[in-house]
Amino acid sequence: MLMLLMLKKELYNNQNNITMQERIVRAVAGTFVLISILLAVYVNINWLFLAGFVGVNLIQSSITKWCLMTDILTKLGVPK
Repeated sequence: MLMLLMLKKELYNNQNNITMQERIVRAVAGTFVLISILLAVYVNINWLFLAGFVGVNLIQSSITKWCLMTDILTKLGVPK
């Protein structure tokens, strides 16, 4: 039980360490996915490739720890 409480506390503390750039990247990715789904429903089904592209990029950035959007945000002066 004590181990679960310690793990829960560690997970809670890690959630507070999310940087502004990470929050922006997640918001942009989520927005792109939602927009691509709406476009696929109302315009053309091929817009789902955009959602797939975003998903692949999220997986790639989790593996390589490199994200183009983060580099762009850094150049724009967004704090880490």
